[in-house]
Amino acid sequence: MNKIKAVLREQGRTQAWLSDKIDKSYVVTTNYVNNKTQPSIHILYRIADVLDVDVRELLVPSKP
Repeated sequence: MNKIKAVLREQGRTQAWLSDKIDKSYVVTTNYVNNKTQPSIHILYRIADVLDVDVRELLVPSKP
């Protein structure tokens, strides 16, 4: 699971903006944002770079 949607909301950015920045279609980006599919590690790092956050901020820990 990821927190891309929350970070986009915090930054006032849209899914369309993100899809343009990571060179993915809007549909693919929406699937990432809504946790229907998970981005590869490579793409997750690109998303973190574009959003200017640590990649760990985009991940939900699997253990408390």
